[in-house]
Amino acid sequence: MACLSPSQLKKFQEDGFLLLEGFLTADECMAMQQRIGEIVAEMDVPLHCRTEFSTQEDEQLRNQGSTDYFLSSGDKIRFFFEKGVFDKKGNFLVPPEKSINKIGHALHAHDPVFRGVTHSPKVQALVRSVGLQMPVVVQSMYIFKQPHFGGEGGVSRRMIRAPAGTSFLGSEPAWDSNLFVPLPVRRGGLVLIHGEVVHKSEQNLSNHSRQAYTFHLMEAAAGTVWSPENWLQPTTELPFPPLYI
Repeated sequence: MACLSPSQLKKFQEDGFLLLEGFLTADECMAMQQRIGEIVAEMDVPLHCRTEFSTQEDEQLRNQGSTDYFLSSGDKIRFFFEKGVFDKKGNFLVPPEKSINKIGHALHAHDPVFRGVTHSPKVQALVRSVGLQMPVVVQSMYIFKQPHFGGEGGVSRRMIRAPAGTSFLGSEPAWDSNLFVPLPVRRGGLVLIHGEVVHKSEQNLSNHSRQAYTFHLMEAAAGTVWSPENWLQPTTELPFPPLYI
């Protein structure tokens, strides 16, 4: 099982993040990479749906935040692309498998390989040891982090639904780079991040993509309310599934 030790739990509570080396086996990593390769090989995204993904506020609102392809992706498996990979007509300028920024947002629900990882006994044991009583899986993504591209995330602003698509609530401050703690992660490692921790991922300057599978959990015990303002909403077809199944 993968329960946190008292010292690990204390560190997570103090720091807001924790690295667990070797959480996934080499076979589990290989299975996900093989399956995502099959999904990419079968990718068929119409020209008008080819969205360049960005973490910059104005680009987020103009690109993915204003498109139905993005806004209705919460209960589907869809593809979002790096900048500069299309010509003016939307045709690929690079091999399609080198064009993807991430695939989201419901791999955990629709694909058996990723569902098996998300709901594995060791993930359930880990989450129980953190103290979540009734967690649900809100979204999942397979992130490629192609060479020479970068992005970051934080909690000072959040994307919400608006009449014309999306808008942002709050603003992103100019963070001091010295405040961030580098966390090298080897293959199979798991990074546990609290929802209020500001985190980022620098540009990938290597010749290989940095692939990672991520999923977000929310405590759904009595009294918990999912904000109706959030851009991602549960649907009739796919309510947020419980982690403990």
